[in-house]
Amino acid sequence: MKYFIYARKSTDEPERQVLSIEAQITELKELAEREHIEIVNTFIESQTAKEPGRPIFNNMLSRMEKGEAQGILAWHPDRLARNSVDGGRVIYLIDTGHITALKFPTFWFDPTPQGKFMLSIAFGQSKYYIDNLSENVKRGLRQKVRHGEQVGVAPTGYLNDKLNHKIIPDPAKIILIQKLFEMYSTGNHSLKSLRKIINDLGLTSRNNKPLSVSNVQFILSSPFYYGAFMFKGELHQGKHEPAISKKLFDRCQEIMQTKSHKVTKSVIEYPFRKLLQCGECGCSITSEIQKGHNYYHCTKKREKCFQPYIREESLATNICETLQKVSLNPDWADDMIQTLNNEKQDTAQSDALFAQKMKNEIAGHDEKLQDLLDLMLEKVISKDEYTAKKQTVLNQKIDIQEKLKVFEQKGNCWLERARTYILDAKQAKIISLNKNFSEMKNFLKKIGSNPLLRDREITISLKNEWKILEKFNSEFQKFGQKIPRNLIFQRKLGGLDSNQG
Repeated sequence: MKYFIYARKSTDEPERQVLSIEAQITELKELAEREHIEIVNTFIESQTAKEPGRPIFNNMLSRMEKGEAQGILAWHPDRLARNSVDGGRVIYLIDTGHITALKFPTFWFDPTPQGKFMLSIAFGQSKYYIDNLSENVKRGLRQKVRHGEQVGVAPTGYLNDKLNHKIIPDPAKIILIQKLFEMYSTGNHSLKSLRKIINDLGLTSRNNKPLSVSNVQFILSSPFYYGAFMFKGELHQGKHEPAISKKLFDRCQEIMQTKSHKVTKSVIEYPFRKLLQCGECGCSITSEIQKGHNYYHCTKKREKCFQPYIREESLATNICETLQKVSLNPDWADDMIQTLNNEKQDTAQSDALFAQKMKNEIAGHDEKLQDLLDLMLEKVISKDEYTAKKQTVLNQKIDIQEKLKVFEQKGNCWLERARTYILDAKQAKIISLNKNFSEMKNFLKKIGSNPLLRDREITISLKNEWKILEKFNSEFQKFGQKIPRNLIFQRKLGGLDSNQG
């Protein structure tokens, strides 16, 4: 039988790394010599096993699937896997016969059900250890932050006091950090020029390398230097000694924001662009500015088109006229809303009585079902009779429940649809008077589709409910006060209670 040696070490688990890579290989080769094991290759990897995706480990298993070796020598099962994916893959290769032996100096394994069970426990323990270690580290970091201590390496100008586990000022650099902020706060220096000055003065990074422009910008933007620090996107007050005052830091932020502000060209807004199509050729209507005014015209991209341009003010007037056709006078709308409210109050009591009647019927059928069950238990009726009568009563109950559900869902919903419709029609009147171009555009989209511009006139395919209102306004203008407005409206509004609504 041929074996692969696999040795792994990672920096995530320093307290568990009793043996180095070299020591692991030495121990494994001694084990191979004692047991007369043939080693065909050695795989060495320096990567954590808490997540799947180790290239060398995956390469080793792939070669085992090809039959280059049948066994693995490792220091401990946790060298092979600390996650469920890699552990499961090893056990699967044992099940399929690609791995027939695993040998460890400190762990026994035999390719039997009991051996695989013990191996899965070892993999599980390894995963638990790495998960628990991660949670302990996170908990320690959170506790350190609560105490006002920044985690990680000290920033430029500070040192890590390894003895007391604190961050302290670097006497040689803290003065230069202060000077950096003071010079930038004058507003006379750019980041590039300040970088050259501060590098000439001797301020270097933690690696004693000259600062880059991004390094300078990071220092000037870091709240650490006035006594705070960021942790997971949240600002915390620190216990370290600040290098500068908060006032000086804020002044530098104002300077940085001013210097980084870019002058952008003003964007001309055309409120009715992308709204209309040409009524002659079907192309889009575009816009441009000429002599201080916005003009709209056909793009004329498909064929020769003779449609003229239209000025924005004229187009807005045209849209207002369209909105007027489907609008309601606010006083009229308020009268109609009151009529709907009165109708809702009139029907509310009768609706409640109707719903309660159906609930009582359902409760009555429940009593019938219980009585039938009692009669069957007392052997007054047979089981067959009980089953037949129960089916009839239960079906009746279900029918009533469905009717009640439909009634509760629909009820007087047509009143709410009518209310919304009237309020929208009232809003159309207000929008047409205020001449808010953006609101006019949105409302035009709401009431219909396919708005066309032809011969400087707008046409639109109104939705059914808005056609009703357009006809109502047309009839009222035709007959004037001879026809009561509420009568006309109620006759036309009846369509809202049908599928048209």
